[in-house]
Amino acid sequence: MDIIELVERIGEGPTAALFGLITGLIFGVAAQRSNFCLRAATVEFARGKLGGKVAVWFLTFSTALVWVQSAQLLGLFRQADSRVMSVPGSWSGAIVGGLLFGVGMVLSRGCSGRLLVLAATGNLRSVVSGLIFAVTATMSLKGILAPVRDKLAGLWITGAENVNILSALHLPDWTGLAVGIVFAVAGMYLAARNQIGVKTWIFASGVGFSVAVGWVLTFTLSQVAFEPVPVNSVTFSGPSANTLLFFLDRGAVLEFDVGLVPGVVLGAFLSSLAARQFAWQAFDSVPVMRRSMIGAVLMGFGAMLAGGCAIGNGVTGTSVLAGTAWLALFCMWIGAMLTDFLLDQRSMAPAEAC
Repeated sequence: MDIIELVERIGEGPTAALFGLITGLIFGVAAQRSNFCLRAATVEFARGKLGGKVAVWFLTFSTALVWVQSAQLLGLFRQADSRVMSVPGSWSGAIVGGLLFGVGMVLSRGCSGRLLVLAATGNLRSVVSGLIFAVTATMSLKGILAPVRDKLAGLWITGAENVNILSALHLPDWTGLAVGIVFAVAGMYLAARNQIGVKTWIFASGVGFSVAVGWVLTFTLSQVAFEPVPVNSVTFSGPSANTLLFFLDRGAVLEFDVGLVPGVVLGAFLSSLAARQFAWQAFDSVPVMRRSMIGAVLMGFGAMLAGGCAIGNGVTGTSVLAGTAWLALFCMWIGAMLTDFLLDQRSMAPAEAC
């Protein structure tokens, strides 16, 4: 059955949700088995190490860039049609939101994507933090925090559309693929130096591959759908808010976002069961819970302000060479490293993810 037959049989919305589910399943399995987490990588880097967590992040980041740029060169995807590139970007949102998100993910001991994966493996700390993240993201999208977000985002915008880094620097189309290959070589070197197993190599790369899958699937659907379909991929700020609204509003419709989040949960859950890693966990103390809740709020607002989370900006947005995504990722690293230095390193807190 081709995509046209699928759309005719079940409809455009359900098809988009199915594509989101497929993308989420790949991401959930790969992220759970590789322990991918931007927070863990930034903390490790802040403490003067280029260890396994940084290697995993490099493998994920580079794989997404290589696959997406290859799809672009082969005509399987047009990054100019992606949601992040077709709307105005916010430099101020990327800076402020990225810094807030970086602070929040250190306080919560996990980025938003990692929290979702951990919640599916029985981590009740992540369930609480993830729900707070989703509620705050919803409030920032359509609720009481939306005017504040709009004002901050409007301070410095890119113009009618986001900035394509290659176009802005007048570089040839193949430059993105070349940059991805450079990052891939660095990731493989770090992985080999830290003696990371082959399975971790594969699953870390699988996280980046899921981003390419999402881009290609939604782009393909947009070419045959009667109604406009957003060309999007893996991110957890908007989808968390949209999924929450879907289950609260009987009038909500199926879309890619609504399939993505359940797909990640299901994939991570099944993966943890298969690896015998499912285990119930809770907060160690009230101060830890309070810290995690504050961090989740900062991540929720920061992600919506920055236009994406650690995955939405740091892997998905950067893979299409969106200028604001690269800036937001840089600010996330800065915010996380400063928070770790000021709070955790002084108290000798562990660097492991939650």
